Amino acid sequence: MIDVEALRAETPGVDHVVHFNNAGASLMTRKTVSAITAYLESELTLGGYEALAAHESAVDGVYASVAALVAADPSEVALSDSATGAWNMIVGGLNLGEGDRILTTTTEYGSNWAVYLRLRERYGVETTVVRDAATGEIDLEELEREAIRGASLISVNHIPTNGGVVNPAADIGSIAKRAGVPFLLDACQSVGQLPVDVVEIGCDFLTGTSRKYIRGPRGVGFGFIASRSTNLIEPVFLDNVAARVGANSVVPRGDARRIQWFEHPWANVMGFREAINSSLDIGVAAVWNRIQQLAGSLRDGLHDIPGVVVRDRGSIQSGLVTFTVDAMPAPEVRHLLAARGINISHSTVNSAPFDMTMRGLETVCRASVHAFNTDEEIAVLLSAVEDAAR
Repeated sequence: MIDVEALRAETPGVDHVVHFNNAGASLMTRKTVSAITAYLESELTLGGYEALAAHESAVDGVYASVAALVAADPSEVALSDSATGAWNMIVGGLNLGEGDRILTTTTEYGSNWAVYLRLRERYGVETTVVRDAATGEIDLEELEREAIRGASLISVNHIPTNGGVVNPAADIGSIAKRAGVPFLLDACQSVGQLPVDVVEIGCDFLTGTSRKYIRGPRGVGFGFIASRSTNLIEPVFLDNVAARVGANSVVPRGDARRIQWFEHPWANVMGFREAINSSLDIGVAAVWNRIQQLAGSLRDGLHDIPGVVVRDRGSIQSGLVTFTVDAMPAPEVRHLLAARGINISHSTVNSAPFDMTMRGLETVCRASVHAFNTDEEIAVLLSAVEDAAR
């Protein structure tokens, strides 16, 4: 059971806004911000390099914290500036070329889709979009058929940026293992929202971010590379921390940090660590239970408003609730709500190009709930959406 009042008391933002943009960037806690400012104070008084040396054990601890969150080993964790940054380093490190084929889902994120298109244009890498099951998740039977035909990578999001779906990650992992195909899971919307166990899922690679459901600062992300799969990643770009560099040779590190750069916003990394540890203390399973309850209430309320259409699919649905208002485009709905102190987001064709085009949608509103949200806040949001629908 989550103590919601205590959670809100540690979250100053709830006194200023009704925040339903947790899938964009969630509200940080006082402890997280204190960890950031304490590190900045060290940089102020000691110097940048000296502050890092003084916090060496705490910095090292972030790898253990991430590992605990996803059931990995610390050596399998690398830091990055974002989930997208880690994702690009992993995909780029696979050195895909002519004859290689990537299997993905209809709900693939726009930034990842852009990489597939560039890989096709520059190197002849093909991408096959696996169709959806009737309920909206990736069709597992078709995925297995395509994997058996031959593929170099299965690359799927756990929770897409729109549409409410939770893809069956562990089932995808089983298919990948049987077919002998590496599996990359984009978990930027799921880590912190629901329990994620890389051993249970069976993924070779996973990427995540600080700013969403972990409730950390912006500018920090991470990548997981299973120790069994480290040799599959040969990064195109390296620095002298990610590799041992000689006059005529370069040897990447033997662990996940072969995709990590030297420079990081270490103050934000300290905030990231604090946010992860808070998530672990609360319990991600408890967070997931509350998110499902709140998101279910929100969907039910939206269904009852004339002129509003809930656009979510999935036999299991996430805390990302998407909808359209017949009387008003999504950006205008967002602006109307913002004027009332309510934060939501909206997704466009650029966010999920294949899915949005396939469903004939230009934009959708997205309200994403977290454990600190309340039924009262949902009522405020529903009232504002009802006004927009009029």
